[in-house]
Amino acid sequence: MFNIGSPPVLMNRHTRTAESARKPAAALKAARNAPRPITVVPGLAEVLPADDASFDAAVCSLVLCSVPDQGTALAEVQRVLRPGGELRFYEHVGADRPPLTLLQRAVEPRWSRLGGGCHVTRDTESGHSAAGFSIERIERFTFSPGVVARLGSPHILGIARRP
Repeated sequence: MFNIGSPPVLMNRHTRTAESARKPAAALKAARNAPRPITVVPGLAEVLPADDASFDAAVCSLVLCSVPDQGTALAEVQRVLRPGGELRFYEHVGADRPPLTLLQRAVEPRWSRLGGGCHVTRDTESGHSAAGFSIERIERFTFSPGVVARLGSPHILGIARRP
């Protein structure tokens, strides 16, 4: 999550995957090498350590599939954004037609356990709307860098705004 003001702030979401121990170090390294000052603050998407309406913009990138409660996480983003604030998102989402829909539903329980809590069937677009965001632009596309990744190949990229 970035504050466009001074100084910009990056909030790093803590995950329970084996890789999580390396992510804070990677975020700190990236912050040190950034062209502008960035402060890394550990936190959870469902309980952001920030004041109400304290950010101009937020970015969610491939994270809303794995948060335990997507609605709570999006409500937190809504809370910390100022009125009119922008949410930019890039997420993989549930398929909207068979046979991929059926396959995703069949593998989701095991996929989620093996994939750090990732839910391939989530309807993240509806989640944004349910959290009160107004979707200004959304692009749907398929991206599949490998055979296994085809299960999570439907993606959305867009901009939503807090009213």
